[in-house]
Amino acid sequence: MSSLYEKLGGEPAIDAVVERFYDLMLQDARVKDIFKNTDMQRQRKMQKAFLNHVLGGKPYHGKSMKEAHRKLHLTDVHFDAVLENMGRAMKELGVADDLIQQVAAIAATTRDDVLGRDKQIINPYLVGGLVLAAAVVIGLIWSKNK
Repeated sequence: MSSLYEKLGGEPAIDAVVERFYDLMLQDARVKDIFKNTDMQRQRKMQKAFLNHVLGGKPYHGKSMKEAHRKLHLTDVHFDAVLENMGRAMKELGVADDLIQQVAAIAATTRDDVLGRDKQIINPYLVGGLVLAAAVVIGLIWSKNK
């Protein structure tokens, strides 16, 4: 069985998605100012390395999500913009809806770390259900924007 990484097209496809993703992020009023003093070449490189890792490709040697985002004071609005722009980038590049939903579900698991929240000890079945529900809602939003 192919990994999600392979189904998406491997490193070349992830690289293309990240390039389009940051083009969208830099146009999005909710998040563009976060990047005003950022070396975007390095940012793109780090995002590619991270996605290659979490989607089943190469090892990742960067900072933890909590450490990498600690000083940014991000909110749910910022995180939602990331999910939306990542989904839009994948959609524009022809990624299938079911794969977009799988990527969104994986990304959703990083929300607490990226936003600097302590992880809550809760029922893992509830978390799984919430992640699945979020992926379905995101999928519905993207399908309406086709």
